[in-house]
Amino acid sequence: MNTARLGIASLAALAAATAFAQDTGSGGRRASRPDRPAWEFAVTAYPTQVRNGDDLTSAIAAADRGPLHLEARYGYEAKDSRSAFAGWTFSGGDAVTWELTPLLGGAWGPFRAFVPGLEASLAWGKLDFYVEAEFVRDRGEKSDSYNYAWSELGYRPLEWLRIGAVGQRTRAYGGEREFQRGPFFQVTQGPITLGAYWFNPGSDDQVAVLSIGLGF
Repeated sequence: MNTARLGIASLAALAAATAFAQDTGSGGRRASRPDRPAWEFAVTAYPTQVRNGDDLTSAIAAADRGPLHLEARYGYEAKDSRSAFAGWTFSGGDAVTWELTPLLGGAWGPFRAFVPGLEASLAWGKLDFYVEAEFVRDRGEKSDSYNYAWSELGYRPLEWLRIGAVGQRTRAYGGEREFQRGPFFQVTQGPITLGAYWFNPGSDDQVAVLSIGLGF
């Protein structure tokens, strides 16, 4: 699993984590709130431009019923990889709301890996915070196993607009940049959410990610 393959993981995760924030009230991958008893689904594509690198597109699908959370991904942990996850969401709060979703999953394709993860969010008024961490344990090359972390601080000045800052720890892009940082914004109209994310603005390591999401 080289740095080119790992790049997709960071890019897809960045866009996905906020694709349906308008429904959950904060950042997160869920297609719906954990108190909704019916199945709800979300699909998101992520066209990505990497300066001095190869452009790419990945995709993530989520299915939720109550606290049950399921995910399927393409091109996330590595180029042309597939992965699947299952998790259970714990939530609570009134003025300040929180969600915690432990995940277990696996990836296959260019490599095979066991992938435990955790997603957590906190929201208060127009502010929200999201953090995600996962450990990809490569069954073939142990040295290619890695820890990945990403956090986002968001603000919603309008019901349809969300802006903020993102940061992640990743080996995805090579070079000496271990931490990636930048701004983001989202707009939502009905079931459609569009987003733009700008890592390392203006640098040789600049990465631009668009997200196109549909919830149903």
